[in-house]
Amino acid sequence: MSASPRLPDFVIIGAAKAATTWIQMRLQENPSIFMPDPEPHFFSREYDKGEDYYRSWFEDAPGWAALVGEKSADYLSDPATPARLAAMMPQAKLVAQLRNPVDRAYSDYKMLYRRGLVSDRPEDYLSSPDNPEPRFLLDGLYGRHLSTWLRHFDREQLLVFPFEDVKADPAGVIERVSAHIDAPIAPDTDRKTVSRRENNSREKLLPLPLRQMLAPFKETVRPLRGKPWFEGARALLAREVKYPALDPALRRRMEEFYRDDIALTEEITGLDLAHWKVPAASVAA
Repeated sequence: MSASPRLPDFVIIGAAKAATTWIQMRLQENPSIFMPDPEPHFFSREYDKGEDYYRSWFEDAPGWAALVGEKSADYLSDPATPARLAAMMPQAKLVAQLRNPVDRAYSDYKMLYRRGLVSDRPEDYLSSPDNPEPRFLLDGLYGRHLSTWLRHFDREQLLVFPFEDVKADPAGVIERVSAHIDAPIAPDTDRKTVSRRENNSREKLLPLPLRQMLAPFKETVRPLRGKPWFEGARALLAREVKYPALDPALRRRMEEFYRDDIALTEEITGLDLAHWKVPAASVAA
């Protein structure tokens, strides 16, 4: 009887729209690390499928992999995930990446907008959590979410860093994450690859009606991607998505919404997030 696949040594828990795909892809470039490409979302959405189902995500891990991990960006904000994950993997190392919550919420809105899942103005979703997509605002309450995680894990198990660090020093971020999860640094790390962006909202896409029409053939055409003739044909039709703008007045209301939670996040993490806070003049106004 074959041994059951191993459980992860580390988990990237979010936040969504804070470069979690970027760090996942950089870690996957390290031959000593195995991570599945898709997000399992086990502890948040698929928990009723059981531990054997979760272990099956890691059955392709090669024998030489020193570490196994996964990334599910909704774990950070899901209230049930910390207790579930701690019960199954109490020694797991956790990695959280935090983005300015206003920018994160607007980026999340843009993602669903380009997918055609929301069509109204940002004001209809970002003025208050009382809307069909409360996650846009609530997922950015990092202090609240981290408090829940730290009721189940020791602080030393959790590495937290801001999105700005990824932009300023991507190689340094990889070194910090690798040290936290006890992974050796890959000797042939490519600096250009390290700096590459993933899931860029400015990427040119086919018009939404055409994307929806072609969706059933997504897997069929996947082998054609990268071929010059295919990419040339796609380039003739692809356009950068024009998103509804985030009004400055709405941004100020969002900054006020997050003000106290940002202070709590600083207290928990020791990070200086002054550049996320509402200017004093804006609060007074």
